[in-house]
This record gives sequence, structure tokens and C-alpha cells, in this order.
Amino acid sequence: MGQASPPVLIFLAFGFFFATYNLVSMIMHNRSIGKLVYDDLDGEASFDPVIQMPEELKKPKNAKMPFHVALTATDAPYSKWQCRIMYYWYKKKKDLSGSEMGGFTRILHSGKPDNLMDEMPTVVVDPLPAGLDRGYIVLNRPWAFVQWLKKATIEEEYILMAEPDHIFVNPLPNLARGGMPAAFPFFYIEPAKFEDIIRKYYPEEKGPVTNIDPIGNSPVIIKKVFTLEMLSLPASNLPMIYELLSEPRDSQEFLEKIAPTWMDVSLKMKNDTETDKAFGWVLEMYAYAVAAALNDVQHVLRKDFMLQPPWDLNTGNFFIIHYTYGCDYNLKGQLTYGKIGEWRFDKRSYLRAPPPKNLPLPPPGVPESVVTLVKMVNEATANIPNWDTE
Repeated sequence: MGQASPPVLIFLAFGFFFATYNLVSMIMHNRSIGKLVYDDLDGEASFDPVIQMPEELKKPKNAKMPFHVALTATDAPYSKWQCRIMYYWYKKKKDLSGSEMGGFTRILHSGKPDNLMDEMPTVVVDPLPAGLDRGYIVLNRPWAFVQWLKKATIEEEYILMAEPDHIFVNPLPNLARGGMPAAFPFFYIEPAKFEDIIRKYYPEEKGPVTNIDPIGNSPVIIKKVFTLEMLSLPASNLPMIYELLSEPRDSQEFLEKIAPTWMDVSLKMKNDTETDKAFGWVLEMYAYAVAAALNDVQHVLRKDFMLQPPWDLNTGNFFIIHYTYGCDYNLKGQLTYGKIGEWRFDKRSYLRAPPPKNLPLPPPGVPESVVTLVKMVNEATANIPNWDTE
């Protein structure tokens, strides 16, 4: 085979140069104006527009990217029975085809061991100093992650931040793309709607409020990179926390970079009357979204990450069932939301003790998502030893 002539080689070199230039320019341009949203449940991306370079292009075709499953919890009966069901389904789905789930940790922020220590991997961390959460228990979540990341040795490069009321309905792959975290977009997280409030924590020099993703901290799959940024809270306010965060470490993680900011913003939001009133029970979710944006972190938004009965009617290709809403129906299978139904499943009915085994199935006509939820709860309670233990 003959050698290419110098003019041909020069032509090819210029061609590669311009192709590379255009690709880099497109990526940089799109990073500044949009987000990547996975809308289709078959994994196809719709562009809002794209701001990522697929991690898959950088790894062997069949290589896995395992992630560690971490959920924060208390020692209350209400939290414990949900954790037991969640862990049961984690074990059932972990090793199935398509799953990239790695290890598991329940981060118990009650400050002392409980009776589930031998049932599931657990790390005990301290709650916030007395009175600091002002009765808003989820304010302990960012502080729990700060402590866990300080003391834990995590083999996986990625972490899934999960919650007790999550059930894995399908094997969960690593949805993070190109080093960007993956998150579920919540319709009720609307930073632009509350721009005046958001600007108290996200100054104009950081950019438009549309930089803030419509998410909470969970579910999020996030990679470990970068260095820890310290809390801006004075040491006199939280000496215990400040001392912990001031200790040097050789390497830090992406989540560790965000977690202290997340905690800082959460506390400031809770202590601001206007913010507390506007955000209510989702305040900590807004705090995570703002903390991520303050650290210049954007997420791939995956609508198929999670379904929420009774509003999502089918489990389909979703990965997690989030049973935060009550499911109330009459005997004709009609939703009676806001009114206690003749048939119902609501986790809040079991605040002081776990639900009984073999819950009655919904009447005919109730969506498949609700039927599947109850069946999965029933399977777990039938197989978990000593289920009635509080």
C-alpha cells in the first residue's frame, strides 16, 4: 500500500482540527445554556440541551460502574420498618442483570445503635446539637452525610443517596453520565418561582437561578471527586461540626464538596422565617439543589429514576418506587385523594409500629403501580425475620 502524499496529510490534519474544535465549542456552548433531561423511559435523552460527554465513551463497553447505596435513617419504628423493606429489595435486585448496585449503608443519625445493626450494614452518626433542627428532622440528613463521608471507607466511585421509603422495582444501573450526577426532577421544586428567596443564598454573580436543578438530594447518584469546601458557619456557632470539618484529609469526594455547603444552606434557610415559610417540608431539598449549584455541579435529570404512586400509574421501566403519597381508593377502584378511601395504603398509618403482614390488595381498577407496591411490601414482610419487631 502506498503512502499518502503530503497535501492529503495536511488536508486530513486540518479536517480533524476543525472537527475537534466544533465538538469542543458545541459542548462548551451547551454547558452554559441547558440541561440534559432523560424523558423517555427507554433511556433516550431529550435535550434541554446537552451538557455532558458520556462516561461510557471513556470505559470498556461492558465495564460496570458500581455505586454504593446510602440512606439516612432514625431509630424510630416508622423509619426502621421502611429501611427493612428497602434493604430486602436491595438484596433481591442487587445481583440481577442490569444492576450496578454495590455496597449498602444505613446512616443512622440517632447517635446510638439500634436493634437493626446486625440485619443491615449500619454506621451510627450523631444528630445535630439539641434544638438546632427546630423540629425539622430531615435537617439531620446533610450533617449525617458529612459525618459518614468523614469516617467511612467507600470502595465504589459513586454513591446513591436514597431514602427509607424507596423500593427497587427494577435493577438499577448507574445513571450518572460523563462524571455528572444523576437526579430525579421534582415538579414542585421551582427555583425560578422563588427567585427573590433563592437570591439570599445564590448570588447573582453565580449566574441565573435556572442553574439550580429542580431536585432534592435523593435519589441522586454522584461521583467522588474534587476537594472539600468548608462550612461558612462561624466556629462559635457549631464548634463540634467545625472541628470535624477542619481536619485535613489527603483526598476528598464530590459529595463531600457539596455536603458541608448543603448543611450550611439548610441551616440558614431554616433560620430565615420567609424561606422556612415558603419552602416548608421541602426546604432541605431546595438547600441541596442550591448547594450543588453553588459548587457548579449540575445533574443529568432522569424522569425514569423513580415513580410515585398513585400519580404514576405503571412501574414500566422505572427503577425506584417512592411511596411518599397516600393511596386512597373506593371499592370501584377510583382515586379519592384527599379523602380516606374504602381501601388505602399510606405509610403514615404506621408511625408507631410496622404494617401487618399480608395487607389486602387494592380493588379492581386500581393502577398497576399501586398493586405492585402493595405486593412488594407484602413479599418483604412475609420474608423478613421477626417482622413485628419494633
